[in-house]
Amino acid sequence: MSRRSVGAIAVAIMMLAFVYRGMPSAAPDTGAEIRIPLETAANYVHAVLKADRAIYTTHVVERMQLKGIVVASENWEQRNTLPLPAQFLLESAKLVEQERAGIRYRLISLWPINERNGPASEFERTGLNAVIEQPDRPHTGVAGSGRDRAFQAVYADRAISQTCIGCHNTHPKSPKRDFKLNDVMGAILITIPVAP
Repeated sequence: MSRRSVGAIAVAIMMLAFVYRGMPSAAPDTGAEIRIPLETAANYVHAVLKADRAIYTTHVVERMQLKGIVVASENWEQRNTLPLPAQFLLESAKLVEQERAGIRYRLISLWPINERNGPASEFERTGLNAVIEQPDRPHTGVAGSGRDRAFQAVYADRAISQTCIGCHNTHPKSPKRDFKLNDVMGAILITIPVAP
């Protein structure tokens, strides 16, 4: 999987990013401004991320591995393999951040294989616990102040395939090894700047 392929998906996400600030547009009949609430914009971005992760995990990684064509691995760049689904999301997030639109997203978990994916704030920890209890409902709020003020939304990230479960349940650094299909393994955190 090349950075260019990841970039194509990132561009699609970036197109939605312009929606997130509630960019004004003229309503056809009234000329009034229409603004999209930040939570709605975050829901749009999450829908794209969730769909991309599902397609990549089930139709690329799982399919290629089952056919013996290529595997996904942690050190994918050195081994010339596919990135793991978590790494795919991380790579696309890096490309989106390079666009300097302000939107950011990342994976977080109470049981991270990689320490940097643990909760970085009390909001993230609370959000993770909330989506474990109610996975179909995002946990949202505003953090920071002034120019650093941002809307944040935490969405449940479920084990959607045997590939997810197999990796997390057998990884030597995994603090939890009893995931089952559709379990909440963590969350996707979407951060959108709030205009001062």
